[in-house]
Amino acid sequence: MNEIICPNCNKAFKIDESGYVELLKQVRTQQFNEEIENRLKLAEQEKVNAVQLTAVQVENKMKDQIAEKERQLLTSQAEMQRITNELNLKIEQAKLEQQLTVSEAVKVMEKERDELQNTLNQKQLETQLLEKSLQEQFQSALKTKDEIIKLKDEEIAMRKDMKLKLSTKMIGETLEQHCENEFNKLRATAFRNAYFEKDNNSSSGSKGDFIYRETDDLGNEIISIMFEMKNEGDETATKKRNEDFFKELDKDRLEKKCEFAVLVTMLEAESELYNTGIVDVSYKFPKMYVVRPQFFIPIITLLRNAALNSMKYKAELALMRNQNIDITNFEDKINAFKEGFARNYDIASRKFQTAIDEIDKTIEHLKKTKEALLSSENQLRLANNKAEDLSIKRLVHGNPTMKSKFDGLKDSNSVTEPNSSED
Repeated sequence: MNEIICPNCNKAFKIDESGYVELLKQVRTQQFNEEIENRLKLAEQEKVNAVQLTAVQVENKMKDQIAEKERQLLTSQAEMQRITNELNLKIEQAKLEQQLTVSEAVKVMEKERDELQNTLNQKQLETQLLEKSLQEQFQSALKTKDEIIKLKDEEIAMRKDMKLKLSTKMIGETLEQHCENEFNKLRATAFRNAYFEKDNNSSSGSKGDFIYRETDDLGNEIISIMFEMKNEGDETATKKRNEDFFKELDKDRLEKKCEFAVLVTMLEAESELYNTGIVDVSYKFPKMYVVRPQFFIPIITLLRNAALNSMKYKAELALMRNQNIDITNFEDKINAFKEGFARNYDIASRKFQTAIDEIDKTIEHLKKTKEALLSSENQLRLANNKAEDLSIKRLVHGNPTMKSKFDGLKDSNSVTEPNSSED
């Protein structure tokens, strides 16, 4: 029997050995449980300390990474701002250069427009003067025509009288001699550069009577005329018509390379058609006229003046063509400038778009960096949640090393308890 004193009431009571063993076992089990509980609290505290340490380390590392990312972000933002400023500066410079170029081009175009306007005004004035001159020439031609009609009437009367009684002047002279004498009277004054000689070249089988050619001071041919003279007094009793000689006269004109053909005739003296004056028969043969002897000099004068006016018009036409060519060259230069300006503007626009695309790519890269930082923060949150859910059971599960240590700890506690009972 063993005597036990109660610690609460200080009373002594006896207990047998089996009861004592049972009581001792209870005491040891309580001590063991307290020890296990203390060990578990210690392991839990170590777990908490380890998790806190790991969290602090991870947090510090993430803070460093976040600081580095923020620094890179600030650097990228600064670089992007610098690039943006440079692009804005280049855009402003391009706008200024474009405005300057357009302004200069507009000034040049306005200057050339004013010059063209002055030229057009000058041409309009010249046209007005030319129209006035043509009107004056037309009035002069009408006056000359009236005078010619008057001379014609007088000449007709004279020719009718000459035909009846033959004037002294025409005695012994042919029509060819009469025309040649009339021309030679005016050769020295009115026809100084003219050639008027008999056609002696009969190599083609026929020849005209006279060839008239006139050139300017530079040797350019102004006009050429093939003349054929037909006198009724030279013909046989069989009367011929003027029309009978048209074909041969046209052939002579072409062979001798003359521009006009003129038949000076006294045939068909009673014909009202040929007695009216200068008759144009180009409806039968091109550039052919029929005249009476009194219109020999006037037909030369009219054709000659028309040729001179034609040469003047040709010269003016050539001048206008050259001016049109100058205007065309100006338009070509303007079009070339427009094309070059459009091409440079297109290149600048494409480069500007490329820069904008690069900025968009940089912004997209920064967005991805931001998303990665947000994702890392989420991962930290998940890690913290896992640390809070950590327990001894989860630490031991699947970890034979930790399990063996805890098993060894239990075995050592079981060995300690019997030693205590022996004591």
